[in-house]
Amino acid sequence: MSHAFAFPARQSASRVTAILALASLVPLAAGRAQGDPTRLTLDRLGRGEFEAQTYGPIRWTSGTTYTILEPSASSKDALDIVLYDAPSGKRSVLVSASRLVPKGQSAPIDIEDFDWSPAGSQLLIYTNSKKIWRQNTRGDYWLADTATGSLRKLGSPDAKPSTLMFATFSPDGRSVAYVREHNLYVEGVADGRITQLTTDGSPTVVNGTFDWVYEEELNLRNGFRWSPDGRRIAYWQLNMDSVRSFDLINDTDSLYSFVVPVQYPKAGTTNSAGRIGVVSVTGGPTRWLDIQGDPRTQYLARMQWAASPREVVIERLNRLQNTNDVILADVETGQSRTILTERDSAWTEVVDDLRWLDGGKSFLWMSERDGWRHLYRVSRDGKSVRLLTPGAFDLISPQAAFGEPYVHAVDTTGKWAYFSASPDNATQRYLYRASLDGKKKPERLTPTGQAGSHDYDIAPGAQWALHTWSAFDRPPQYELVRLPRHERVRVVEDNAELVSRLGALTQRPVEFFKVDAGDGTKLDGWMLRPADFDSTKRYPVLFHVYGEPAAQTVLDQWPGFTGLWHLMLAQQGYIVASVDNRGTPAPRGRAWRKSIYRQIGVLASADQAAAAKALAQRPYVDPSRIGIWGWSGGGSMTLNAMLRYPDVYRLGMAVAPVPDLHLYDTIYQERYMGLPADNTEAYRQGSPITFAPQLKGDLLVVHGSGDDNVHYQGTERLINALVAANKPFTMMTYPNRTHCICEGPGTTRHLFSLLERYLHEHMPAGATVAASR
Repeated sequence: MSHAFAFPARQSASRVTAILALASLVPLAAGRAQGDPTRLTLDRLGRGEFEAQTYGPIRWTSGTTYTILEPSASSKDALDIVLYDAPSGKRSVLVSASRLVPKGQSAPIDIEDFDWSPAGSQLLIYTNSKKIWRQNTRGDYWLADTATGSLRKLGSPDAKPSTLMFATFSPDGRSVAYVREHNLYVEGVADGRITQLTTDGSPTVVNGTFDWVYEEELNLRNGFRWSPDGRRIAYWQLNMDSVRSFDLINDTDSLYSFVVPVQYPKAGTTNSAGRIGVVSVTGGPTRWLDIQGDPRTQYLARMQWAASPREVVIERLNRLQNTNDVILADVETGQSRTILTERDSAWTEVVDDLRWLDGGKSFLWMSERDGWRHLYRVSRDGKSVRLLTPGAFDLISPQAAFGEPYVHAVDTTGKWAYFSASPDNATQRYLYRASLDGKKKPERLTPTGQAGSHDYDIAPGAQWALHTWSAFDRPPQYELVRLPRHERVRVVEDNAELVSRLGALTQRPVEFFKVDAGDGTKLDGWMLRPADFDSTKRYPVLFHVYGEPAAQTVLDQWPGFTGLWHLMLAQQGYIVASVDNRGTPAPRGRAWRKSIYRQIGVLASADQAAAAKALAQRPYVDPSRIGIWGWSGGGSMTLNAMLRYPDVYRLGMAVAPVPDLHLYDTIYQERYMGLPADNTEAYRQGSPITFAPQLKGDLLVVHGSGDDNVHYQGTERLINALVAANKPFTMMTYPNRTHCICEGPGTTRHLFSLLERYLHEHMPAGATVAASR
């Protein structure tokens, strides 16, 4: 750990004395917390005392039954696949762990994921997974026959371990397709015969899968699709030969350092060339689809079969991602035609809700064309576009992330689409449904009186659903409900033990509030106050920020570990708060979300500073003790806040930030900022490194040197800028840790201890007597 810090010159001698006096109380307060059931500590959080129990994921096998993994009663540390009947609750072990012991081995397969064949008689089991990029997308697959009990590992006998990817049953269940070492294969279920469909795969040419940036920013992993009749496979091929590698340096895992290259296109540089082809499952040449445009300056962002074995439908984004063309391509001739074009003056979103209706005569589509994110029904030729969800509200993704579906389920029999929305409160979410003919007003199904966030895993036919409900101070509860009445039939996990533990803690309820950004725009926020809060005294405030288009922080849902860590800080004498600035993906309309276009970091940090200054006017807030912290985009926003508004913030803790926008990847950065060559000054103004000479407060920067997402390179450039400006700061590097800074024993505990300690040392907790302003 390298550090060099001093109190800023603007601090008076009396101010320094007061801080040192408060800091001397911290060890005593921390000591009192140990062993106190009413107080949170990092040790208690690390032991999992406050970890919420989950239920699922489940796999619906019919409209009323589902399977789930549960601990096996017969095999220690193993899992059974269990079948449940939703109406009755009847439970039966469908596949016991004892039946999943490979020949010559003593332990059952460690199930990481599983999938059923269409007929339900065969089972694919995924295990022994490893990373390629940031996700564990390669591993071993085992094929289990539930009738005969046979068990076979897929792939040829000479296949290396953990090299198969995305094994998927054919529509008739007779074959399984997968990717192995950059090529596509099909293997017979009955005879194990393997047919290699592509042969040109290499480290730079990948078939049926994706490069780093497609996976990370377009949420694409499995790169092939079975035709409805099982005769063909359509697949992506990416050629990465012109994408430069960023070299990560590993200094710790061998006697000499070595290079770990990651092909990573930085903003403005060359992308992979992408194309889509169709091949017969019996082998033979690939028919490449004729998609117009330079394959390196556009993205084939989505592809699926178009409710026909003859055509596929493709979403094509241009490089700026402000145009999304919906293309139908004939797989026999390769010819294609554009049937719908979505345009935006900022950016368009890829649509994961393109679902075919009426045997392929029309499809569902998501658009912000009227200023709100709504569901539309589009004819196959694109000439008819009908709004299904009218109103001044947005549909909300369950994951609240780019490239995630918004529609929970489609009931083609009852003619309904199910989705989440919250017209009156951007921090919450509830279940709605809309008629597929657009003739009925959208209808809320989640009952009133259950404020918070609700998620649904809906069964085929939309008569049953696994309902998850949580709130900021309420752990998740899982229950089976009957739709559309939302009748609760059975609670399957209530987290009662955690609720009891939380009830023993000294705490005040969370306060949700709105704050004016200064121009009449109201920003949503939440606040945690010390349990012994006294409104006649003043407290330090620590803001938690993300602030970028990828996520909200102000949500009325269970916040997990980070939220409990914030509660721990509140128990120690801090007010902890968070505010969602403009540009976050809140369901507040297109104008809200896209106001930050071509000015990432500028408007958002202005909103954050305005919120901090507004809260500083409250009589119980100490305006000289305002801090901010965040991770990833939140780390970048922390730097922007500290460096752009040095008189507002006393302290900042930036974890894994992007100090220079030029250093991040093409798809994400160009989506929101345009190309660097066309927006030069905005890239400079949006980069916190530009304002390094303005630092006044205490700054901690934390980064993993093995971060393949937000490269450590940016933090090193920031260090150089701060050194050149003679600005004191504190730095912590975690060797070879990735963006999560979670690898290695004790890492998470060490990191959060560091943040807690730095906070106490540089912005001490506790109330002070309010003086006249």
